[in-house]
Amino acid sequence: MSAVRQPARLALEDGWTALGAAVGATGTATGECVFNTCLSGYEEVLTDPSYTGQLVVMTYPLIGNYGITVEDGESDALQVAGFVMRECVQEPSSWRAVETLPSHLERNGVIAIEEIDTRALTRHLRQRGALRGVISTELLEPEAAVARAASIAPMEGQDLTGAVSCPATTVEGDGELVVAAFDLGLKRNIVRRLNDGGCRVVRLPADATPEVALELAPDGLFVSNGPGDPAAVGRAIATLRALALRAPELPTFGICLGHQLLALAHGGETYKLKFGHHGGNHPVQELSTGRIDITSHNHGFAVAETCHGRKRLVAGAPQLEVTHVNLYDDTVEGFRHVDRPLFAVQYHPEAAPGPHDAFHHLNQFVAAMRAAKRA
Repeated sequence: MSAVRQPARLALEDGWTALGAAVGATGTATGECVFNTCLSGYEEVLTDPSYTGQLVVMTYPLIGNYGITVEDGESDALQVAGFVMRECVQEPSSWRAVETLPSHLERNGVIAIEEIDTRALTRHLRQRGALRGVISTELLEPEAAVARAASIAPMEGQDLTGAVSCPATTVEGDGELVVAAFDLGLKRNIVRRLNDGGCRVVRLPADATPEVALELAPDGLFVSNGPGDPAAVGRAIATLRALALRAPELPTFGICLGHQLLALAHGGETYKLKFGHHGGNHPVQELSTGRIDITSHNHGFAVAETCHGRKRLVAGAPQLEVTHVNLYDDTVEGFRHVDRPLFAVQYHPEAAPGPHDAFHHLNQFVAAMRAAKRA
């Protein structure tokens, strides 16, 4: 166990509270409290824009053991609202490390806490669902901390994409295929994988218009991951709906938030999961083949479905056929348009927990663009 440091309080809106030790910056952090079940990958978690507005609880008990390596981050900044650990390693043992996790958190202004029974906290969140919470070195009295947690805005109704999107159009890579990528919190490894597939990725801000995308004469449209409530991202939904009408044959691929937004743009529905999917061990089955991939997830909302005979369809969008389901809870993990080159998955095909189980989705997107280009 690390040396005793400044005390910090973790509290949830329902009254659950624990006293631990401060790690990183001091002050008060608020957000929706969720848990992540990955055994490694804390650098990717900390820098994933989809975690904006959330306090992330790591279920693995030892965090920071391989330190910080800048090239492993998924964005240019730490994105989590706060970080919760059982034990934070002060001195990493990896030769790749350039900084310790505690100093990295402090330097980037992230408030974190250790000496928390993360197993008990995870069980509580599974039973009660994701809850608003607070980590504070200032509000050490339980009642004050709980009251602060109960006062913050819930995740429902929040559009957080503007805070993590690129401020202006940027181009990455020099491949022959042009991908218009709506950056709602786009992760670096997605761009890297598309570049490896021969794509020039043009990152568009979250509020980019259909005209801006079509002026690129793209070979494909990509809709990225991102934070917040998909139903609140109204402008992006309207843009995707317009693009579907004006360029119906354009190969289109969405992941995570992009999966949800494409469903909404075609008349579908979304809803909030009890405690979300956050981890690298989710088995997803492809309905047509029975193939099972071990996949990486980070989302608190899901696409609703309905059944028409034996067919599973996106609720409100009968033209979208469900292609993948989660074997943990049978939620929708993917869909495709029945007669257009449009498909989406809820998980992250660029991640490698399987280790490479879901890479084929990105290959499928590249193949669809090449086929359209030939045609």
